[in-house]
Amino acid sequence: MLHPKRPRHARLGAVLLIGGLVLSVLGSAGADADEGSGRRPRTVDVQILSFNDYHGWLETPTGADATLGATLDPAGNLVGGGAYLATTLNNLRAGKPNSLTVTAGDLIGGTPFLSGLFHDEPSVESLEAMHLDVSSVGNHEFDEGLTELLRMQKGGCHPVDGCYFPQAPYDGAEFPWLAANVFYGSSKRTVLPPTWIKKVDGVKVGFIGMTLEDTPVLVAQKGIQGLQFRDEVATANQAVKKLKDEDVRSIVVLLHEGGLQAGDYKSCSGVSGPIVDIAKNLDPEIDLVVTGHTHQPYVCNIPDPKGKARWVTSASSFGRVVTETNLVVDRRSGNVVRDRVTSTNHLVLRTVAPDPTQQAIVAKWQALAGPVGDQVKGGATAAITRSPGRNTESSLANLIADAQLAATSAAADGGAQIALMNPGGVRADLDAGPITFRELFNVQPFGNLLVTMNLTGQQLHDVLEQQAIQGRAGGRDILILGVSQGLQFQYLAANAFGDRVPIGSITLNGTPISPTATYRVTVNNFLADGGDAFTVLTQGTNRLGGGDDLAALVNYVGANNPIAPPATDRILEG
Repeated sequence: MLHPKRPRHARLGAVLLIGGLVLSVLGSAGADADEGSGRRPRTVDVQILSFNDYHGWLETPTGADATLGATLDPAGNLVGGGAYLATTLNNLRAGKPNSLTVTAGDLIGGTPFLSGLFHDEPSVESLEAMHLDVSSVGNHEFDEGLTELLRMQKGGCHPVDGCYFPQAPYDGAEFPWLAANVFYGSSKRTVLPPTWIKKVDGVKVGFIGMTLEDTPVLVAQKGIQGLQFRDEVATANQAVKKLKDEDVRSIVVLLHEGGLQAGDYKSCSGVSGPIVDIAKNLDPEIDLVVTGHTHQPYVCNIPDPKGKARWVTSASSFGRVVTETNLVVDRRSGNVVRDRVTSTNHLVLRTVAPDPTQQAIVAKWQALAGPVGDQVKGGATAAITRSPGRNTESSLANLIADAQLAATSAAADGGAQIALMNPGGVRADLDAGPITFRELFNVQPFGNLLVTMNLTGQQLHDVLEQQAIQGRAGGRDILILGVSQGLQFQYLAANAFGDRVPIGSITLNGTPISPTATYRVTVNNFLADGGDAFTVLTQGTNRLGGGDDLAALVNYVGANNPIAPPATDRILEG
């Protein structure tokens, strides 16, 4: 971090954390003290403030991103932004001397220009200034590989880009990332600590931090070679035993995996997804489960294996929601009094005063980034968007596929005939008018490399069938690829999985593909490694590197200025 070390605030302590939950609206309090006895209260109140999937959103969202955030609030108020998140946290801490702030992963990676350009050092500085105590890792913490994650934790200048502020080099994150289920191969050694313990007013509270087991499907393989991502339930339950050996009885899980629900940000309506089965099988000694990954807000009661109520929470994404859980811990037993735990989600409204420390952090990095980000690279005749989502054809994903085809279609660059783009790699929309480098970076922040490979017509068909896979990691069974101009096919959504793309419907420049012919196909290295369960792409042969994906997009936008939104008629739904 690049600001003076914060004092270890008087939120108490010296060892780790705890959790607890349930759905009582009773107060917690010093009412448990022996009245007039002068003795300490029998219980300790511990406030847990949690959020997830920050993704480096230091700046206040604008444009379409701001409007998206407003949909969280029934009144339509704008939400989000690091300066407002910090103020919201401070306001919630008021009058709560025993307060801990925790997160459930994806603090970095997939980040907007201001953080991503500097390898997320701004995100860490922002979170430190918010007094974050502990976090789990998420899949995006591994976007640039384990070596870079360890640098983010421990410090040191970037091995390629060096020190952004040589007089104050990056010295790591004050808060620990936990990775209880990420091991060096088959060993017993985790890449980062599995747990963290905090003593709060005489009681120990413990945290177990994990990412989802399917992380290898979601990140490029090169950076995680030799690592094992193990089962969430088995890992957490084993960690509980170790915490109990250290006399910890109040336990919180920080898990970067989540679910979906149909209600508003305060509710839990029809909750579904991986977190349901996970929560039902986590050790009853675990008192609170803070989740993430799905970018959903919810506060759910999912009973533990003994049928006892237990809160399972999530706080949307990008710093737009904060969950407040108030635990009551019995001082003598160290256990959470489950039926007295309360939990609620709070919107990060922009009606509060922005935090000046966060504003100063943003201004410092903006001064460094501005000359690069403000460069105009072209223009758009109309907005080019990802909407309506990852499960349908997208104009912007098609544009990126066109750019990647243009970058690799020359014979010397592999002679690509087709390009495919994963929808999850498209992180922001483009507005009509001038397009800056910052905007293009926000669209493609991952720094992936292009790979051109040989696929048979049959393999190409099999890749297109993998757009629909039942039980895909992250609960996204349908991921519709961006496809380059000239490729067209039918997608029959009503058909069974594995039978949605008739091979006879696939044409290239109007000519049906041959199952036995060979085609040159360009994808990014994430897809080439089988990311998002597009495993057929790992079979591609005669691979040739095609340069940086962002550079391909920048060059294409400049060469076709002003650029028009590609039509979404390459995939014929029926």
